[in-house]
Amino acid sequence: VQLQAYGGGLVQAGGSLRLSCVASISMYAMAWFRQAPGKEREFVATISRGGGSTAYADSVKGRFTISRDNAKNTMYLQMTSLKAEDTAVYYCAADSRVWYRGYDAGPAEYNYWGQGTLVTVSS
Repeated sequence: VQLQAYGGGLVQAGGSLRLSCVASISMYAMAWFRQAPGKEREFVATISRGGGSTAYADSVKGRFTISRDNAKNTMYLQMTSLKAEDTAVYYCAADSRVWYRGYDAGPAEYNYWGQGTLVTVSS
């Protein structure tokens, strides 16, 4: 099973980016986490298998939107109004066992991970 995240890059503060995560097989719960230099990996957003349930970290609520296209085994993260503090490596995570994991699910609860894509926001 492979997850591949892409779409990161350098963007100015206030700009937008869309991240994508492609899975090699159909997955259940999926999520985005991020890790800034010197910090622990933190939750960003999660989405249920059907896409009807989502949750966001308070720091990105109202600015980021998570979505998925199950026909393409792909999850997205639309990021708008980016801030310098959004700079991090963004990782996609997936779970083949559970339909949905809420905002309080930590990294250890997902059993598949992508390689990460770097997002740099210049101020």
